[in-house]
Amino acid sequence: MTMTRRSLALLAAVPILARPALAAWPDRPARIIVPFPAGGGLDLVGRLLAEPIGRAIGQTIVIENVAGAGGAIGIDALSRAQPDGYSFGISSGSTITLGPQLRATPYDPWALTHISRLVVSPFLLVAGTDTPYTDLAALLQRMRQRPDSVRFASAGVGTSTHLGIEWLNQKLGTRTEPVHYRGAAPALTDIYARNADVLISDATAWPLVQQGRLRLLAVSSAERWAPSPGTPTIAEAVPGVSFDNWYGLIAPGGVPAPVTERMAAESARALARPEVIERLEASGFTPAPLAGPAFAARLRTEAENWRGVLAAGNITVG
Repeated sequence: MTMTRRSLALLAAVPILARPALAAWPDRPARIIVPFPAGGGLDLVGRLLAEPIGRAIGQTIVIENVAGAGGAIGIDALSRAQPDGYSFGISSGSTITLGPQLRATPYDPWALTHISRLVVSPFLLVAGTDTPYTDLAALLQRMRQRPDSVRFASAGVGTSTHLGIEWLNQKLGTRTEPVHYRGAAPALTDIYARNADVLISDATAWPLVQQGRLRLLAVSSAERWAPSPGTPTIAEAVPGVSFDNWYGLIAPGGVPAPVTERMAAESARALARPEVIERLEASGFTPAPLAGPAFAARLRTEAENWRGVLAAGNITVG
C-alpha cells in the first residue's frame, strides 16, 4: 500500500527498539480497557488500534468497556491490574487532568504509565436540529437571558464536556446546570430523543453533523478546525475559552520500559496506516503520537491550566 506523507511523518517518530529484550513478551492475549461505553470516541480509537497493534505483536488485543463515574471506574480497574504488559487503557483529559482534581479518585493519575498520546481533536459544541440554537450567538444569548432553559448534556461529571460548560458559565457570568450521562454516546442519544438540546461532544459527533442530524455551533480549539473552516471557535465569542480533546495509551505503573516502548512504537505505526488515518479523520480525529516524557510533560501543563479554571470558578464535585 502506498504510504501517504502523513504516514511517513508519523513513522518518523517511531523509536528504534531493542527487540531481543522482549523475547518473552507477549505470550498471551492482552486487553485495552476503555473507561466509557461503546460508541464513543475512546472506544473508536481503541478498537481501531487494537487489531493492527495485536497483529504486530502477535497476540489478540481485546477491548473491555468499563464505564462509570466519568471514566474513573475503568481507570481504577486498570491501575489495579498487574503491571505485566497485558493490561492497557485509553486515557483522556477527563480521567487524567480533570476528573482527579474535582473529586477523590481511587487511583493516582500520575502513578500510571503514560505510554503515548494517540490522537487530538477539538470538542464540538453541537445542538439538536429542532432546537432554537441555529448558531453560537443564539445559544450564548439564551444562556445570558434564560440560563435555566438551556438543556445541556455532558458525558459525565468531571469530564471535559462538563468542565467546558462550567468554563462558559464562568466567563459569561451565567449558571446552566447540565444533565450528566455515562458517556458521550448516551448523551447524544438523548439529544436525538429531544430530552437534551446541547452537548460539548468529542469528535464522534462529526459524522452526525455531516449527515445533518446535528448542528455544529462552534469548536473548542484555539484555531478554526480544518474539516469545518466556516465554524467559529468558542473563543471568538468568549475569549479565553479554548481546550482540545486528546486520547492516550496508558498502563498500570511499573510496566517494564521495553513493553511500553514497543507499544508506543506499534501505536505510532498503526496511526500511520492510511486506512486508520482515513477512518480517524472521517470521525474528526487527527493522529498525533507523542510518547514518553514529552507526553507526560504535556499532561502536567494541561492539569495546571485546568486547576486555574477550577479555582477561579470555585468548582467542586461532591
